[in-house]
This record gives sequence, C-alpha cells and structure tokens, in this order.
Amino acid sequence: MMNIRLVCVGKMKEPFYRDAAREYEKRLTKLCRIETIELPETRLPETPSPAQVEKALYEEGQAALKKLEGFALRAALCVEGTQASSEEFAGTFRGEALLGSQSAAFVIGGSFGLSEEVKKACNKNISFSRMTFPHHLMRVILLEQIYRAFQIITGGKYHK
Repeated sequence: MMNIRLVCVGKMKEPFYRDAAREYEKRLTKLCRIETIELPETRLPETPSPAQVEKALYEEGQAALKKLEGFALRAALCVEGTQASSEEFAGTFRGEALLGSQSAAFVIGGSFGLSEEVKKACNKNISFSRMTFPHHLMRVILLEQIYRAFQIITGGKYHK
C-alpha cells in the first residue's frame, strides 16, 4: 500500500475546509496510507518587505524539507509547475507504484508560496491551474485529485 504525505504550511482554521479534507482522507484510508503534516506559517506584518517574505519562505522551506526526506516522489505544488489531466496525475501514482517506491510526498506552501530551495529539492513541480487558490483550498483539491487518481487506477466509479 502506498504511503502518501501532505506537508502543508499553515493550519486549517475554517471548518468547511477541515470537513472536506477529512472526508477525502477518510475515503483514502482504504486505498493508501495518508498522512497530513501541518507546519506553522511564519507571521508577517500586513505589508511585509521582500526581505521579510524571503526569510519566511526560507524558514518554512527548511521545515518542509525535513518532512520530505525518504520519499521517492517529492512534489511541490506551485503555479510554475507542470499541469496534467486527472488521468496523467493518476499515471504518476501508477508509475511510482510500478517502480516499487510506494511513497509520495506533496508540499503546499503558505500565503507566499514555496521557497526556490523546496521547488528544486522536489523531483516534480505540479500546477493545478494558472489561477491562484487559497492554500487551504488547495489541500482539499489535492486530496480530491489523489482520491480520483486511485479511483482511476482501480477502475472505480468516482471518475467519469
């Protein structure tokens, strides 16, 4: 059974995001081992300077990198990443499983994204859209797409 870890900067405060994430995590427990790690988001002033943002990204990135260690597939969710269809995304899991790695970690940054160091440390950069989404909503979208990927792989009825 594949091990999947989500490394997320920031805690989900809104109950509707938490409920949606829990629902997909519950569905996924039958298909893989899923773990979500929430890292603290660095507090910044209302209008931070570029140097303050860079320092925050560095600190958050260092914490995230430690949580990616040991995972064969390390994927950063970032706007400049590669876009894929749901079927192509499912192929990522199929490919990792066939290669015998059985482990994948995804990292979602905070309000200001991810450091370049994290993006470079990942062997895949993924973009779900050129649009900007709140990072908490992105977690729900990622969980839904992981669930959909497993449904595609197993021939489930969820994906149409």
